[in-house]
Amino acid sequence: MAILGLRLAVLAAPLFVALLAGWKTDDKDSHSMTTATRPTRTNRLIDAASPYLLQHAHNPVDWYEWGPEALDKARRENKPIFLSIGYSACHWCHVMAHESFENQAVAAVMNRYFVNIKVDREERPDLDEIYMQATLALNGQGGWPMSVWLTPDLQPFFAGTYFPPSARWGRPGFQELCERIGRLWQTRPEALRADAERLTTIVVESLRASAPPGPALSLALLDQTVRTLARAFDHDRGGLTGGGTNKFPPSMALDLFLRTIARAGADQPTRDELRFLVELTLDRIARGGIYDQLGGGIHRYSTDADWLVPHFEKMLYDQALVSRIYTDAYQLTGKPLYARIAREICDYVIDDLQSPEGGFYSARDADSEGQEGRYYIWRRDEILQVLGRDDGELFCSFYDVSDTGNWNDPHTPDVARNILHVPRDLQTVARLNRLAPHELEARLASARARLLQIRARRVPPARDEKILAEWNGLMIASLARAGAVLDEHRYVVAAARAADFILTRQQQNGRLFRACRDGRRLATAFLTDYAAMIEGLIELYEASFDRRWLDAALTLTGTVIERFHDRQNGGFFFTPDDHEALLTRTKDVRDGATPGGNSLMLSSLLRLSVMLGDPKLRRLADQTMNCFAPRIAEYPLIGERFLAGVELALLGPVELAVVGDPRDMRTQALLRTINSTYLPNRVLMLSNPDDPSHNADSPLLRDRSLVNGAPAVYVCRDYTCQAPATTPEALARQLRG
Repeated sequence: MAILGLRLAVLAAPLFVALLAGWKTDDKDSHSMTTATRPTRTNRLIDAASPYLLQHAHNPVDWYEWGPEALDKARRENKPIFLSIGYSACHWCHVMAHESFENQAVAAVMNRYFVNIKVDREERPDLDEIYMQATLALNGQGGWPMSVWLTPDLQPFFAGTYFPPSARWGRPGFQELCERIGRLWQTRPEALRADAERLTTIVVESLRASAPPGPALSLALLDQTVRTLARAFDHDRGGLTGGGTNKFPPSMALDLFLRTIARAGADQPTRDELRFLVELTLDRIARGGIYDQLGGGIHRYSTDADWLVPHFEKMLYDQALVSRIYTDAYQLTGKPLYARIAREICDYVIDDLQSPEGGFYSARDADSEGQEGRYYIWRRDEILQVLGRDDGELFCSFYDVSDTGNWNDPHTPDVARNILHVPRDLQTVARLNRLAPHELEARLASARARLLQIRARRVPPARDEKILAEWNGLMIASLARAGAVLDEHRYVVAAARAADFILTRQQQNGRLFRACRDGRRLATAFLTDYAAMIEGLIELYEASFDRRWLDAALTLTGTVIERFHDRQNGGFFFTPDDHEALLTRTKDVRDGATPGGNSLMLSSLLRLSVMLGDPKLRRLADQTMNCFAPRIAEYPLIGERFLAGVELALLGPVELAVVGDPRDMRTQALLRTINSTYLPNRVLMLSNPDDPSHNADSPLLRDRSLVNGAPAVYVCRDYTCQAPATTPEALARQLRG
């Protein structure tokens, strides 16, 4: 299961406690308990566009999509709603579907008592956010599949995540639970409604940004947050411990670490510790099973503390966030490993997740042929057969492949399976095998290519070909930055293709659509869709200096201000002002698996205000900080990306105005100097004297000119500039200062 940590106090509602009491637990394997058979019927989900919903289109459950038909039926018949939320690449969603939703007996109970609604959380994050808060409040943790029971007026009264078909692991059996809830609604509806009222109050309050005035946000708060995060890191294996075995790539925490390392005024012992933690974490991830050692790309998380055994799904947003942190770390440290991993992730995304039209698909599933991870694991004899004895032994030595295996595959416990990872560095293995490191690397590269060809013949995990504006925005930003830093123009081209797809296929009259699949546009867009695309377009402008990307970012920013801005209190709501009425209209500052919408908007408003010289955008950024300052001051760990925006606001950006033709080799040399320098708080603009009609209208570019006919860079603060630099060496000195 994908698990979220506790952020709310646990609610002890009387009937919630009663429903969980008295279960008899059967510890037999859950897969052996189901009597499910593959039904041949088709339900309403057959007309859905979501791949996740289509996975349930042949369930015997009488599923509805979220919409007027289902909601009107619940109110008209006074029936509770069973709301099931998940996503297509979710392993435990597949398990619960097989055990319960494909089971005729379970479906009969569900159809008798409830109006059953299936929701793709990636299409409807507004619903997911609201009802996840109910799940957290009742259970102390949440995840997917998420199972929530609602009154006909959409108030939650009971919630959980995965339920086995019969009671085990301290969890009630799903069929019996449905029977109990259904009978309670018939016999004690007032009690359930009372529980729903109490829980709804908690949910609404938790998603409200209002808080008593608190201290202004400061660099001191940022430093204290960084110290707290550093104490929570695993100093032996990297990453955040979190009190359990699962480890997620901590991209946003590492971003704060890099910023602190680079910031003047941070004390040296802190810088040294943070640099150690950054390199330890990135090194271990790069060498672990969480990283696809053959095909590139990052799996969603590791199920163990050593980064060995991943949860094998690959999400687009993880590729975006992790490739970006490796790119930034390469700028700061210069370690070739980090450039290689950033490249390999970007290459994977372009090769496997970019659609022919340019947009990026959402995910690769964890499962193939009904087994998690089957596509990625190896037996030793398979490798030796493909590579031959000499190269095979060498490969197995480097990637820890043995006859006994390094992973206990629950599906085939008697077969030794191996997850490829790198327990020893290249130099050590080369020395043990009496090879020069470059010779070893060449043989390993050849072996990887051959094994990748063999792996490509296996049945691949399903690909979710839904194109989400939010996740595309994150990937566009990362590709654009990686293209500039690594001098890989094809990444910028791939980012531009995706931006063009979103702006032409998923935008109409300045309004985005969140998702697109098979030519069908799905659902209105949310704050995170606009905010991520705005950031991506700014990064794409800075990588290409094509004015149309900056103009598009301004258009979307105008829509956000018009439709999402809280004019009374500052900040931005998650849903637009013309969105359907839900339990509450949320306005949140929390960063989760992806950066929050307010966090992304804060940084983009600050950057655009300088690029355009627009004080109104700066005022909106300040209002956003003031709105969320009390909550961030009290709970700074909930807003790692938000704090990055706070740093930008407090320090102000380094303003870089480049004057020159970008095709001129002298201009390119200056740009390489800029892009090789870690400057987390910068804005970068270019004026081409040979093509002034395509230059952006910016005070940063006005009155900037060539120097004696040579390209130049003006390094500025508040539009006050140093003497223009015309050589990479002079520019590097200014940037270091």
